[in-house]
Amino acid sequence: MRAGERAYATLLDEIQTGALAPGTVLGEVEQSSRLGVSRTPLREALRRLSSDGLVAQASPRVTVVAGIDADDIRALFELRRALEAAAAHLAARRGDRHVFAELADEFLGVDTADADAYYCLIGRFDAAIDTAVDNTYLSAALRSVRTHLVRVRRMARDNPRRLSASAREHELIARAIGGGDPELAAHATHVHLHNALTTILEALTEDPS
Repeated sequence: MRAGERAYATLLDEIQTGALAPGTVLGEVEQSSRLGVSRTPLREALRRLSSDGLVAQASPRVTVVAGIDADDIRALFELRRALEAAAAHLAARRGDRHVFAELADEFLGVDTADADAYYCLIGRFDAAIDTAVDNTYLSAALRSVRTHLVRVRRMARDNPRRLSASAREHELIARAIGGGDPELAAHATHVHLHNALTTILEALTEDPS
C-alpha cells in the first residue's frame, strides 16, 4: 500500500471511530511523524479527507477534524433516505432473492450484543445491495454516505435496544427484497431510517458533547 493510501486509511479509521475527535488539529509535522510518512503523502491523505468532508480548514494553515451536529445528521439522512429507498426498490427487482433470504435469516439470529459482528453483517448487506442494483453511480453515492454514517452510527452503538430493533428492521428489508416486493422494501427502509435518525438525535440531546 502506498504511503498516501496508508495515511488516508489510518486517519479515516481514527475519524470514523472517534479516536480523532471533531476539532482535533491535524498538524503536518505531528501527523507525518506519528504515521511514519513524509509530508507529501500526508497532504494527499488530507486532501482526500477534505473531499470526503471529514476534515476542514480552520485557517489557511490549520486542518482540523470536521464537526458533525444535528443539522448535519438530518441533512445526511435526507440524502440517505432517497438513496437507500431507491436502492432497496431496485434490489427487490434485480437482486438474487436467495442471497437476501439468507441475509434475512442471519439478521433474525444475529447477536446484537456483539456490535462489531452486527456491523460486519450490515456491511455484507450493503455489499449485496450494491451488487443487486448494478448501478455504479448509485453505489458511488451510497459509499459516500456510508463514509459519514460510520461516525454517526457510533452515537447509537451503545444502545442495545436500538441495535436489536435495527436487526429486526433489516430482517424485514431483506425479506422484502428476497420476496421480490419493491414497494415493501422501500417502505421498510424508510421506517428503519426514521427510527435510526430519531434515536441518534435523542442521543445528541442527552449528551450534547
